[in-house]
Amino acid sequence: MIPKSAEPVVEHLLRDLAPQVLAAVARRHGDFSAAEDAVQEALIAAAAQWPAGGVPANPRGWLYHVALRKITDHLRSEMARRRREDAVATQVWAEWAFVPPPDVEVGVQEDDSLALLFMCCHPALTPPSAIALTLRAVGGLTTAQIARAFLVPEATMAQRISRAKLSIKASDVPFEVPGAGERAARLSAVLHVLYLIFNEGYASSTGAQLQRTDLANEAIRLARMLRELLPHDGEVAGLLALMLLTDARRHARTGASGELIPLDEQDRSLWDRGQIAEGVALVSGALAAGSVGPYAIQAAISAVHDEAASADETDWPQIHALYLVLERMSDNPMVSLNRAIAAAMVQGPHAGLELIRALDDDPRLRGHYRLDAVRAHLLERAGDAAGAMAHYRAAAERTASAPERDYLTLKAAHLAAAQADADPGT
Repeated sequence: MIPKSAEPVVEHLLRDLAPQVLAAVARRHGDFSAAEDAVQEALIAAAAQWPAGGVPANPRGWLYHVALRKITDHLRSEMARRRREDAVATQVWAEWAFVPPPDVEVGVQEDDSLALLFMCCHPALTPPSAIALTLRAVGGLTTAQIARAFLVPEATMAQRISRAKLSIKASDVPFEVPGAGERAARLSAVLHVLYLIFNEGYASSTGAQLQRTDLANEAIRLARMLRELLPHDGEVAGLLALMLLTDARRHARTGASGELIPLDEQDRSLWDRGQIAEGVALVSGALAAGSVGPYAIQAAISAVHDEAASADETDWPQIHALYLVLERMSDNPMVSLNRAIAAAMVQGPHAGLELIRALDDDPRLRGHYRLDAVRAHLLERAGDAAGAMAHYRAAAERTASAPERDYLTLKAAHLAAAQADADPGT
């Protein structure tokens, strides 16, 4: 049992180290599923031993050592079960005889997390399966969190991840760091993985906290590494810019009690101007070089928000025009939903509500709290308090994020209170 005082430190350390160790073990062993199981057992052992005995001087080397020993144990058990001949057994175990001591980091490198990203985006997998597998291995997201990111049921996502592991094992393509040519083919999936990891960190889909800074920071760290690897790729620059411009608002997004503060009510003096300047420079360079991909466009939208001195000074016509470009690039209902908000800010709430009606039949958004939340916001702006209250409450019931639920519930309560004040006889 981990002492409560030690839990946060150990859990954070293990989350950071897990993908690095998994990459090294998978690269050496070649079987992702076996490596993942072994690393999980090593993490469990560390969680049980480190709080009481102390974190070793080289925790990555400790985990790598234990994971390899776990694989060795599993192989020995399997070989015994199959009763292989002694000569074959001796030959196999000789290969595994040398296990580095816990304070030596043989096979574990600083860039193993980034390597694992490319390794998980395996050619045997469809892009959605590769992304889901990588979110589990590198991002540390739960199956439920990944399912919400993909707008699919949790059971569907669990099956997808399971099939992804089986596909890798059944393929003849080795589970290893790809060469330059193969990296280029896998880059789109890698970028999408980083995008989803950051989104889950910036606005956690579940739990009591609005933000998971560990995930957001990890996504930014990996994006910086990817930028160093591919300095001339406009979409890599665009994605890093998007992360920085969005994360710059982190400290203004929550109040003293962790409550959500919407963009138009945030104290902009709390925004990180250094991150904003870096993000603006990155996206400006990407667009000037002619790279007009979806991440660069989203970064440009964030830059318009961040450069506005106040909410009233936001250049909504430019944001709406950028969303129109983005909508033509991708079939993503969330982009259309955000365009509806921008259209409402330019043309009035009824224009936004009209655009939202076209999304009601999209199965990817059916039952999603964001559709109700945006409709409630626009109905409130249009003066329909009763309709806004109903949709705020519906959105609150559908979100799994406690801060978002509290915010939406409070919005409905404020409208109810205002309605009661206006009509005391009700």
